[in-house]
Amino acid sequence: MQAYNGLVEKQSFTLPSYTTVGGREIKDLKVGWESYGQLNAARDNAILVPHYYSANSHVAGRYQADDAAPGYWDSIIGPGKPLDTDRYFVISVDALVNMNSKDGITVTTGPASTNPATGKPYGLDFPVVTIRDFVRVQRALLDSLGIVRLVAAAGVSMGALQSYEWAAAYPEMVERVIAVNGTPTQKPYAICNLESWISPIKADANWNNGNYYGGAEPLAGVTQAMFNVIVAALHADGIAAAFQYQWADAARSPLDAISNNFLVNQAFQANCALRAQTMVDANHMLYMTRANQLFVAGTPGSSVDPELKNIQAKTLVVQYSSDTLFPVADAAAQVARLKENGTAAELVEIASMGGHLAGVTEIDKASEAIRGHLAR
Repeated sequence: MQAYNGLVEKQSFTLPSYTTVGGREIKDLKVGWESYGQLNAARDNAILVPHYYSANSHVAGRYQADDAAPGYWDSIIGPGKPLDTDRYFVISVDALVNMNSKDGITVTTGPASTNPATGKPYGLDFPVVTIRDFVRVQRALLDSLGIVRLVAAAGVSMGALQSYEWAAAYPEMVERVIAVNGTPTQKPYAICNLESWISPIKADANWNNGNYYGGAEPLAGVTQAMFNVIVAALHADGIAAAFQYQWADAARSPLDAISNNFLVNQAFQANCALRAQTMVDANHMLYMTRANQLFVAGTPGSSVDPELKNIQAKTLVVQYSSDTLFPVADAAAQVARLKENGTAAELVEIASMGGHLAGVTEIDKASEAIRGHLAR
């Protein structure tokens, strides 16, 4: 494996057969993965970075030198950075049912994949999968690479959920957890909030109960769904600082016609429309959402004990102050519970107006906390 040099390559892993937590078989399961740094001879210097809800395994570096932007955690992954690729082998995996199945880069298996039994896309015949399934597939990949130990499982948002799952499911393998803007168990509010994100897809007539492959896609529904995600992932103060009350067209007041818009709406809608057209599959987004909704401690969708007693890895919880999806108070309660159980745990709160998404866009602010955690 080549040492990380800033350019990365998407690789693919295949399982001929996989049985889901729900007892369904998926044949010819494929997921993509990327790595940064070199795996040592003992196979014990790996750090796994599971990705967040709308991302993929491209967490650092560039595919080509002229790529517009690097992977989303590039500021902390690389030589001399907190996740130091001169010391660690950093690996990330495209999750099952990754929503970016249309982008030509992500490798995943889900409703848009061909069902070997029919030769057609699965659609809603694809099995419902869970965060546990994501992690079990990742474990199979790591086993194939001979990795025997994780220095840490580190992730933001859904990546944090997967990191907690790793710690609970494989305590003998995971030394540390770095959970950024995440939770070891979903609350009912999160379940209905997630549902509000995807409701526009189901309301789009083109969705057709998931049977749209080969026909018109529910692009309007996906566009509005992604719009809902962006608004939920940001914070009112951050949005105000970026856009204020500007009109989309300085000559067209929103007071004069419903068709005249505000700049914030136009900017978000344009971004979301592009993603709907070129990246996001509607059914995959529904399945990804359900996996997140099912991550409730003490249920089949999670290996985490309701009292967090089976999380023994040293845990760093990084929480950005303006995150309304996973508030700081909830993170503090979780850290307190871990400490009561005898688990070494620390909460680091970081001031920000970036909302939930600050765990991606402002992760450099957590650099010293992450360095310190890996040193202990």
